[in-house]
Order: sequence, then C-alpha cells, then structure tokens
Amino acid sequence: MRALRRAALALAALPGRWTDRFYLASDVPAPELTDHTRLADRLIEYADRPGARVLEIGAREVTGPSALRGRFAHAAYTGFDYYPGPNVDVAGDAHRLSDHFEAPFDAVFSSAVFEHLAMPWIVAEEIAKLLKVGGYVFIESHFAFSSHERPWHFFHFTDMGLRALFSPALGFECVEASLQNPIVGRFSHLAARYLRGQPVKGLYAHATLIARKVRDVPDFDWRRADFEAIVGGTRYPAA
Repeated sequence: MRALRRAALALAALPGRWTDRFYLASDVPAPELTDHTRLADRLIEYADRPGARVLEIGAREVTGPSALRGRFAHAAYTGFDYYPGPNVDVAGDAHRLSDHFEAPFDAVFSSAVFEHLAMPWIVAEEIAKLLKVGGYVFIESHFAFSSHERPWHFFHFTDMGLRALFSPALGFECVEASLQNPIVGRFSHLAARYLRGQPVKGLYAHATLIARKVRDVPDFDWRRADFEAIVGGTRYPAA
C-alpha cells in the first residue's frame, strides 16, 4: 500500500496533459447539452421565441458587461438581482421570488448564484411557482471553487445535488445535469499531517443543470416530498 501511495503521489506531481486524467472521476459523464461555454446558447435555443418570457436570477453586472439581454431577438428578458444595478429590472430576495412577479415565465436562468443562496431549496420552490408547465430552468453553480464573496458563500453543488433540487417531486424532469471543467488538486503542507501532499481526485469547477417543468405541484413541502422522487431511484453505495 505504501508503494502504491508513493506511486500515486509521484504521478500526481508530474506535469503534462496526460497526467491530468489521473484526477478525473470515472463515473462522471461528459456534458453534452449543458456544456459550460454553451449554456447561454442553449437558453437562446430553447426560449427565444415570440411571446416568451425569460427571467435571469443574478443579472447584475458584477464581473463585467452582460450580453445575454441583447441576444434575445423575440423573447422578453427580465433581469433580477438582490441589489439594483446595471442590467437589473427588478431587485429583491430570490427566496421570495414569487412575491415580485405574477405572470409566469417560459425559462429561468441562473449562473454563479446558487452557491450564494442561504436556502437554495426554497429558491427552487420559488422558481417552480413562476415557471409555466413545459418551461425550462437553467442552473450553473460551483462544485469546487475558491472561497469568494464571503460571508455569503453558503453551498457547493454536485450534478446530483441540482437534480435533487429540481426533481420529479417538485414537478421537473432532468434534461441533463453535469460536472465539468476538472480541477487538479492536492492537499497543501498546511493541511493535517496525514493529508499533506496527497492528490484530491474528482474535483470539477462547475455543476450545471437543464430541467423541464412537467407538472404543477400545489402546496409542495420538502418535509412531505417523495424521497424516492428526489433521489431519482438511486441508492447510497453499500461499499
């Protein structure tokens, strides 16, 4: 076992593209529809049609200009954010999203927001209230990433975590959920002694989901929700 561990550490320390594959998780499929660089394109493809309404949660221009609004040739775009600012039409708390809008939306989009929500399961409910049956939700958040915008950096998500938030129990079917943009990691020499220098595999920057609302679920309550519907018929590994 010691020889195997030394070999793994030596492999992890080697530079080069081929060694990066050492860090991948074998059971994480490659994204198709939810590719990180094409998610906005997919939103346009699904939602840009006459009469459609699109809501972006976290629309304020923080890291640079947003081009999303201008890409809709047909659909009506609304930008929502906690603070007023550039590209924001309505400011408020996403945990009370349905208090701000009456007419339903055909698509809801959110990028790099869910990790900053204190109760993301509540926001998932609020999105479900605002989406039409047949409408789509597009969520991109982080699975592994630098600590940022503290103290409001609350959660990180796996693909399965996003599936659980927008599950059949809440009236959704998953179109695709994925992890992508692999990270090469190791424990630093500031970690506990037994961890120092060890590689950390299976790290991915982004967790992404496209889900379609297929039914309304009146009076939804997480405490009474069908657990099997939330976990999608999966089981915790026995070993």
